[in-house]
Amino acid sequence: MASSSDSHDGIATADASHNDKPLQRTKTKTLDFSRFKALTFDCYGTLIDWESGLLGALGPVLESHGHKLTDREILDIYGELEPALQNPYQRYRQVLADIVRGFAERLQFQLSNGEAELLPDSLKSWQPFPDTCEALEKLKTRFKLAIISNTDNDFFSATSKLLSVKFDEVVTAEQAKAYKPSAMPFRMALERLGMTREEVLHVGQSVYHDVLPAKLLGITTVLVYRRGHGATRPTDGEPDLKVPDLETLAELALAQE
Repeated sequence: MASSSDSHDGIATADASHNDKPLQRTKTKTLDFSRFKALTFDCYGTLIDWESGLLGALGPVLESHGHKLTDREILDIYGELEPALQNPYQRYRQVLADIVRGFAERLQFQLSNGEAELLPDSLKSWQPFPDTCEALEKLKTRFKLAIISNTDNDFFSATSKLLSVKFDEVVTAEQAKAYKPSAMPFRMALERLGMTREEVLHVGQSVYHDVLPAKLLGITTVLVYRRGHGATRPTDGEPDLKVPDLETLAELALAQE
């Protein structure tokens, strides 16, 4: 997939030798991980390679109708369409199908029978990033782990089989009847964990979906900056810590033990 051209300057890294990305040490101190009892995670885009999944499903549909868009063009259109379809709430399967219809309307082609379902049908096969499972296993030795995801229950149930840890709590948009950036899923996670906002660290790949709503509730945030804004709406906002991947996060968190 074509990656974003956004810079990685100022991303925290415990040791850049494990990663061939040109990283710089952050100019600010890393977080005091000892004060956190739980880490909550966005799933798709943070743990699961969301963008590759989207492109693998949408690209062939668009090409079959004579539209060969770049990866960046597809992701940008997706990032425009998705938020409007999530409010008022409808299940994520319907959101994804309506996104395919949105592409067809925007690019002025007629979908054939079943094509709108190709995107939601593909989600259960979307794969974890290479560093996801090992990092989660390391973090599980020190923290409770939870999911806060803009998805349906059955979608995450399938995805969880690709991950190597059992999460202590799982909050989906279907349960909260609201999608991030709504604060509702975050409040539900805090309640289920039985923890204060000061005891929880939220980890996500989107300023729009993760950093801003969590920070509004006083929750400390980590931005996993894999591909710039990816398939999400570009939004200004500063996380408490920025890392290039979960491997780096696990190194930083466990180095303080």
